Amino acid sequence: MAGELTHKTIVDGWFREISDQWPEQAMTLKVKKVLHVEQSLYQDVLVFESENHGNVLVLDGAIQCVERDEFSYQEMIAHLPLASHPNPKSVLVIGGGDGGVLREVLKHPSVETAVLCDIDEAVPRVSKQFLPHMAAGFNDPRVIVHIGDGFKFLDDKKGEFDVIITDSSDPVGPANSLFQKPYFQLLKESLKPGGSISTQGECIWLHLPLIDDLITMSKTLFPVAEFAYTSIPTYPSGTIGFVVCTLDEKRDLRTPLRKVENVRYWSPEVHRAAFTLPTFAQKVVDGAKLKHAASVAKAATPKKVLLLGSGFVAQPAADYILRRAENSLTIGCRHIETAQALASSLSGSATAISVDVSNEASLDAAVKEHDLIISLIPYTFHATVIKSAIKFKKNVVTTSYVSDAMKALEPDVIKAGITVLNEVGLDPGIDHLYAVKKIDEVHKAGGKITGFLSYCGGLPAPESADNPLGYKFSWSSRGVLLALLNSGRLYSKGELVEIDGKDLMSHAKPYYISPAFAFVAYPNRDSTTFREKYQIPEAGTVVRGTLRYQGFPGFIKTFVQLGFLDESPKEWLASAAAKDLTWNEVTAKALGAKDSSESALLERVKTLASFESPAEEQRIISGLRWVGLFSAEKVVPRGNLLDTLCATLEAKMQYEQGERDLVMLQHKFEIENKDGSAETHTSTLLDFGAPVGSGEPSSMAKLVGVPCGIAVQLVLDGVISKSGVLAPYTRDIVDPILAEVEKEGITMIERVL
Repeated sequence: MAGELTHKTIVDGWFREISDQWPEQAMTLKVKKVLHVEQSLYQDVLVFESENHGNVLVLDGAIQCVERDEFSYQEMIAHLPLASHPNPKSVLVIGGGDGGVLREVLKHPSVETAVLCDIDEAVPRVSKQFLPHMAAGFNDPRVIVHIGDGFKFLDDKKGEFDVIITDSSDPVGPANSLFQKPYFQLLKESLKPGGSISTQGECIWLHLPLIDDLITMSKTLFPVAEFAYTSIPTYPSGTIGFVVCTLDEKRDLRTPLRKVENVRYWSPEVHRAAFTLPTFAQKVVDGAKLKHAASVAKAATPKKVLLLGSGFVAQPAADYILRRAENSLTIGCRHIETAQALASSLSGSATAISVDVSNEASLDAAVKEHDLIISLIPYTFHATVIKSAIKFKKNVVTTSYVSDAMKALEPDVIKAGITVLNEVGLDPGIDHLYAVKKIDEVHKAGGKITGFLSYCGGLPAPESADNPLGYKFSWSSRGVLLALLNSGRLYSKGELVEIDGKDLMSHAKPYYISPAFAFVAYPNRDSTTFREKYQIPEAGTVVRGTLRYQGFPGFIKTFVQLGFLDESPKEWLASAAAKDLTWNEVTAKALGAKDSSESALLERVKTLASFESPAEEQRIISGLRWVGLFSAEKVVPRGNLLDTLCATLEAKMQYEQGERDLVMLQHKFEIENKDGSAETHTSTLLDFGAPVGSGEPSSMAKLVGVPCGIAVQLVLDGVISKSGVLAPYTRDIVDPILAEVEKEGITMIERVL
């Protein structure tokens, strides 16, 4: 009949619910009439009248409630936490816009305030019209309705609620975050003392691994965490579960403290029975609790940590480890004075020892006395440290990329049964956490990553960027400059692009992130491997790169063209007479100028270097003059041009008292959704460090050191215990690190462009 509503999920008069969440099975209901169809701001909304199940609400193709059986779910998810609470007055419902859970909450006379927070205004609106029996509670004067994101709503609601009920959809797309530890942490923080939560916990027939993860994770936050379930014919496999937790370690969630009137499914007997699971499911829940108990027992055991190195990231890492009273820390450096200086700067007590990593006996003697080794020394020594750790079966953590030499040791690492966890700083580290998280969410929602771009930069804050390069050194100047000569490999629109190191700066292009910054970006080494590491074979573009302020690449390009990044030995810079050389003499010899006068030097600079414009030429030559290349200042000879230049740059480009740094990290995800639509999402971190001299760390030190400390603690606690040479490319490693990183206030802000 003309004008009748239709929907893509209804074929030949039957609604069909088909989902990857429950493969090779489907739920069908015969449709009498389609009542409502709309695409809200967040989801596809369908309401139809079935032949014998009453009205049905469907969101994004999944049944949310059916009038014939909805009460079994609504009553159980609400009354399990409420009836076991001694006096629930303030209740929050996250989701549940159909009003069913709210209706049940209001059956408890003690409830004075019931807040419902749902992100989509369409659900309450449609439910009031087509599911009036469920939505009746919206008219109760005790009810407050907030339309918005549950995460954001909870953010400033600390200690406000006796009970919080999360009536979420399945863990696909945005709803997946409601099954992760950061969300449960927010729930915990929003409860009053002794408060309880109840969340939708999926199906024992379909989602046992998820249930295992939920109970294991919940036990890290709540002293009591239980799993219950109920029967509901129109949900997948006919059952749905609930994770029920409380902050009151003495509360018995299985025992109701009062009766509830006007119910159709719940009773005190059904309440108690809901926690009795079939044997196969009970084994999973019991196993999850035992895993947590084992990790708690392991965490309470005294742990001895050896930190090798004393660089700028060492202090934040060490301070994090010393937060736990059971941890003892030893600082190992080649010169004991260096180790003593670091130990004296820490928030807690640490022991300083001398360790020569290049001496096998010295290294072995230190390693065997500790439970875990943190290697913050140059990456070329990591394999040596790992070999010693294999001998004595000790775990290792580094912030460095996994090198070929480290990966080659994996069979021996696995045989020794130890964890060697790497890439747990900033870049690599924090970048992996948010990339893996977003990519996994997109894939679970049926989407594809068609393009991935990630750029990171550690820079002076704008007010401290007061030299011609717009850069200051917070770590080895040599390492910074040599990194600018690395070749680059990336995918761009399906094509492999390879860039020779000497041409790298020519590929630096302006890159917009914020109107507050004038950035340029250039590729960083080999990005192509991240197609496999991030499991995005569908991506036509894959780029990981570096951010600098505009003007930096042109300056470095000139250094390269003039030969000042040459690390080959120069006898004339290594001789005894070299200490008397001046910069204009060194520049004349390096450039082949006829003499050391500024005019002769400028003539050779203009011959050897190319400039984009006269203005650029003037800017860069002025910068070379600032460095001192044309001056009569004495050089600090270091045997080659690169290291001799570094000696001067280190003196001129250090952070001064009161100056601070910043870190900018951004991922850009080009996404093709399941329905074929395209979106661009970003994840962005902007962090400013503490001023030099304040006693607090720089941004770079914090963002490398704190994640490192977190990773160390998770390995010590047995949360990360897999044997092998590992990095955070899978959710089992990413999620626990990410949860702790965000507790430290370190987070990437996600947006849709």
